[in-house]
Amino acid sequence: MIEMKVAGIALDAASRSPIVLLRDSSDRRALPIYIGQDQAKAIINALENQTPPRPLTHDLLVNILEEWDMTLEKVIIHSLQNDTYYAVLIVRQGENKKEIDARPSDAISIALRTNAPIWVMEEVVANASIPVDRDADEAERQAFREFISNLRPEDFTQRGKFSSGEAQ
Repeated sequence: MIEMKVAGIALDAASRSPIVLLRDSSDRRALPIYIGQDQAKAIINALENQTPPRPLTHDLLVNILEEWDMTLEKVIIHSLQNDTYYAVLIVRQGENKKEIDARPSDAISIALRTNAPIWVMEEVVANASIPVDRDADEAERQAFREFISNLRPEDFTQRGKFSSGEAQ
């Protein structure tokens, strides 16, 4: 899994639909997730630490978690199927831990309100992320190519680690 942070909300140029952008810690990959207008507002409110005069749905859920002494340990965006992302909330109360199915937009909104980490499965990042730093990606590919081209068969043997009489 890869921990990601909310980089912000953007609008799709063609459809004008909001997108929440998640970025990895190295700022190398961004994961765009299309969301609704209401979810975008909820995420923006959390990013800007805005508190509504009365609790909205995500605030209400956070209040319930706090009142029942529950902790949102983390959010996991675990799959992408037919252009739909799937997520779970990992909630703990004492020794009890539960996974609760959630839309990624709601999970992100609640994670921001509770300072819980957002994790994304590597397969999802590999299949749906967009490169942010193409130069760094190319430099990494070139370094790997050089590493591979300099490998020799003897680099794969164990020399001098065992004597002939010892078990391996």
